[in-house]
Amino acid sequence: MQPTRKQTLGKESLPLLAGAAVGVGGVGAVLALADIGSPIRAPFTLFFLLVAPGAALAAALRGLDPLSRAVIAAAGAVVVDLLVSQGMLALHMWSVRGGVGVVTAMSATLFLLPLARRAYSRDGSCDSGRDAERQAP
Repeated sequence: MQPTRKQTLGKESLPLLAGAAVGVGGVGAVLALADIGSPIRAPFTLFFLLVAPGAALAAALRGLDPLSRAVIAAAGAVVVDLLVSQGMLALHMWSVRGGVGVVTAMSATLFLLPLARRAYSRDGSCDSGRDAERQAP
């Protein structure tokens, strides 16, 4: 059975939508960090604050089915944003630029953790116990 035109179009447009989301989020982060007054600053920054940690969490949860991963990533994004804002309020250091910067750093760290884990497991340095078991008679 061949895919229909609608299914093919959906698969082809997915990278375009992902690129547009990255662009909108990046513009929102830049507008907030540069403190540029613009009518699109608030919605684009809000989009960045929800999508950046959500995408990072979704990348870390590769083993789950797509619906579970989406729900957990969305809830996790809200949790990351709330933890950052609560921490800034508790320390009396509230600022929009600081919040966006901390969320950016946390999202980048969450996004890079699975990559580091894969590189570490390919290196073989964490499999030393398994190698000893294989060589035992």
